Amino acid sequence: VMAVGPGMLTAACQGPVFAAPPVDACYETIKAAATDAGVLVLVNNYQGDRMAWDMACEMAEAEGIKLKQFIINDDVAVQDSLYTVGRRGVAGNFFVMKAAGAAAEAGADLDAVYAVAEKVNANVRTMGVALTSCIPPQKGDTIFDIGDDEMEVGVGIHGEPGRERTKIKPADEITKLLYDAVQSDLPFQSGDRVALMVNGLGGTPPAELYVVYNKAAKLAAETGLTVARNYVGEYCTAIEMAGVSLTMLKLDDELEKLLAAPAETACRIF
Repeated sequence: VMAVGPGMLTAACQGPVFAAPPVDACYETIKAAATDAGVLVLVNNYQGDRMAWDMACEMAEAEGIKLKQFIINDDVAVQDSLYTVGRRGVAGNFFVMKAAGAAAEAGADLDAVYAVAEKVNANVRTMGVALTSCIPPQKGDTIFDIGDDEMEVGVGIHGEPGRERTKIKPADEITKLLYDAVQSDLPFQSGDRVALMVNGLGGTPPAELYVVYNKAAKLAAETGLTVARNYVGEYCTAIEMAGVSLTMLKLDDELEKLLAAPAETACRIF
């Protein structure tokens, strides 16, 4: 919802909290957004979401609606999980939505907008850590148990297990752990210009997010990276989960221009 508006998404389809939307809702969303220019359907890589959107896209195409579907999978934490084949789609989805939305707003055709989504997804990496669980409304209880002195490294945005469960470390150590995992995965190299995002999972105060950003920016400088754009806030949350994720996107002239393009949503202006 927070990404719907001029220069961003045309529409978003919500299911129950932490569950894929029903096929009919996906189908109606595609129809509502459809124009002669076509529809780009952006889907985070989770099995339930992919199944629902695959069926909805088939239904829409059968009606003659022009569309392409793109799968976002920026999470470096795990290759396969209980909910995905391949990597999960997490907070890097923001950059895909922003860049693709800017390209569409500028009049790019469907193939060109799809190519922008591909470029962003190929150059963005994310990993997160959770300090607490959260309580989905339909469950009424925490989705996983974690000790007061523990953290889940590589947690998914719905509380999926990560790489390991360890004892809590100081903020700078947590940041370095996340930064090293993200930086080495592409890998990002000295001289690269990047967009750096520190994303709260829902229950982390802004002051603590800036502590993480401060350390991440220093690590980027030490690695020879230039942080051309920075983002600190709650972009991809897990209800009231205390935790943070770190995302980096390798930039080129095209992507910098698209990220800098004006966009407005009901929640904020980027």
